[in-house]
Amino acid sequence: MTQDQLKKPARTKFWTTVILLIVLFWVSAKSTDATFSELFDGLPQIGILLAKMFPPDWSYFSYVIDPMLETIRMALLGATFGAILAIPVALLSASNVFESSWIVLPSRFILNLIRTVPDLLLAAIFVAIFGLGPLPGIWALTIFSLGIIAKLTYESIEAIDRGPLEAMTAVGANKLQWIFFGVIPQVLPQFLSYSIYTFEINVRAAAVLGLVGAGGIGIYYERTLGFFQYDRVASIIIFTLVVVLLIDYISTKIREKLI
Repeated sequence: MTQDQLKKPARTKFWTTVILLIVLFWVSAKSTDATFSELFDGLPQIGILLAKMFPPDWSYFSYVIDPMLETIRMALLGATFGAILAIPVALLSASNVFESSWIVLPSRFILNLIRTVPDLLLAAIFVAIFGLGPLPGIWALTIFSLGIIAKLTYESIEAIDRGPLEAMTAVGANKLQWIFFGVIPQVLPQFLSYSIYTFEINVRAAAVLGLVGAGGIGIYYERTLGFFQYDRVASIIIFTLVVVLLIDYISTKIREKLI
């Protein structure tokens, strides 16, 4: 067999893949009642909506500064509490820290369960428990942050250098000493990086939690959309975009210094 024959993919494999993708596309469109005619019929509505959003109502900025600050505070508190709770969960989920499957598997199952529930649904649940306001949003973002940070951190723990851990075991270090002096120093930069990254995600997530009454700028999204004030919606979107870009730039620079 020549080198060209080795590199060239089999035609049967290629056409099988194409046919499989076409079948999946057709079945998905059929199941969701999606058609190309509906897609093209709706395109002009996008232009009409965008025309109503411009020019933005720049005077509305002064009304949304405080809600935006509340959104950032919710994101910060959610990321901080989530990071604190993520430490024990990540350690329990790391198979090189606790080798017993009776500890590791339930911890990972809880993490999977947390990540399965959307943040908007979490906010709706906590609104039902605590009532309207920023507190349900903070709770929702705390659980949301816990799922992300713990997942990324335990994967980093499982990738650490085992040399220092084996040396500590050889001199008789107990489990706590093993964790404090062998595991945490190796994953601390990654853990801080994940926490900052989660704060950045939380700002975006917190912007829509107000749609279910969990405080922040989302309440103003709901009000302006409800009254068809699209020029004000455009103002809020632009304001949110500027804040997110600024936080993204700062967090990226900090994470570059950490790792």
